[in-house]
Amino acid sequence: MAYWLMKSEPDVFGIDHLAERPDQIEPWDGVRNYQARNMMRDQMRPGDGVLFYHSNCTLPGVVGIAEIATQSRPDPTAFDPEAKYFDPKSDPDNPRWYLVDVRYVRHLKRTITLAELKEHSADLLKDMPLVRKGNRLSIMPVTPEQWNFILSLE
Repeated sequence: MAYWLMKSEPDVFGIDHLAERPDQIEPWDGVRNYQARNMMRDQMRPGDGVLFYHSNCTLPGVVGIAEIATQSRPDPTAFDPEAKYFDPKSDPDNPRWYLVDVRYVRHLKRTITLAELKEHSADLLKDMPLVRKGNRLSIMPVTPEQWNFILSLE
């Protein structure tokens, strides 16, 4: 089992949206970063843990837990000219973009803020991309030790 942190803007698609979906599952579509795509396509597996992170908001931070529900598959929004994430260079016979389905597990008892996580960036979280300057990835790996430590802050 692996662990991940996945960022989303709460006004676009937040933890509450995921909790309200049928079966509490939603495709994590629209990722258009090759490094994030590679993690979804090549490394994510059903059952992997996800720290659901709200970004670009008043209080960015970890707000819930989800899990990877499916193997990766081509992202159909890349092929749909009407879709927000359409990519005319993506070919169904040779897909460029992938997605996984994410399943809601629970809300955290409180938001573990980015500021709080940065307070621990000198120790266990020092290698976590989230707390490093300039990180823009929407998906990043989390070690089991980081996962347990972050959840212990709850």
